[in-house]
Amino acid sequence: MEGLIRKIIIGIDPKNALAYYVGMKAGENKVSAIVDDDRSLHKFGKRRYFVYVQDDEGETKLWKVVEDAPTIIEFDLNF
Repeated sequence: MEGLIRKIIIGIDPKNALAYYVGMKAGENKVSAIVDDDRSLHKFGKRRYFVYVQDDEGETKLWKVVEDAPTIIEFDLNF
């Protein structure tokens, strides 16, 4: 399901981990979506997340892939 993940924190220690959230600036772009890749879990047994960014012209691109790493997921409660 797209649009349910608001924030992803990557790393063992949340205080020193990387974090990405929807709306965060990423260079000239902004994070537009964080998506759980269910197919990776079912096919390979590995949890994987895609982080997408959107530019000023509205074009969406895959920016980061987080695979098989310790993560904390924060969901958007405004659904």
